[in-house]
Amino acid sequence: MGEKSVDQASLKMLKKAAQEGIETAWERYEKQQPQCGFGLLGICCRNCNMGPCRIDPFGDGPEEGICGATADTIAARNLLRMIAAGAAAHSDHGRDIVTTLWETAAGEAQGYQIKDEGKLRSLAAEFGVPVEGRSKEEIARDLAREAMEEFGMVKGALKFLERAPQKRR
Repeated sequence: MGEKSVDQASLKMLKKAAQEGIETAWERYEKQQPQCGFGLLGICCRNCNMGPCRIDPFGDGPEEGICGATADTIAARNLLRMIAAGAAAHSDHGRDIVTTLWETAAGEAQGYQIKDEGKLRSLAAEFGVPVEGRSKEEIARDLAREAMEEFGMVKGALKFLERAPQKRR
């Protein structure tokens, strides 16, 4: 596999872990070898109770799963599920930022301040938050409230998605 890292500090820690008998992800990776060829190609599906299904990449076996999913469909589903799981697992980071904005607006976030009022007003406009004649703290509070609503939205499009270029939506 070659070097496990280009970072010298990481290499020192891996050496120390080996000396102390501490198992790392690298040892666990080696124990998993050889990995499943179907899984590596993204053509193994375990998304429902009819499977698991696998598509033969060489054309000698099944070309679709029990539900009719092709290799492309299975690979796309697997990718989307991984992306959704990752986003769900880390959405708390976004929520923390919005909470910090709220607390900053209320003067409760020690060490934080709104430095770029232009950006604040621009983002507020995208969310439909009124800006005329209002302090940056009032705007930030309402923007934080609107942004927090994004995390529990059940219907409609997320405002932040509208910031993506049209062809990526």
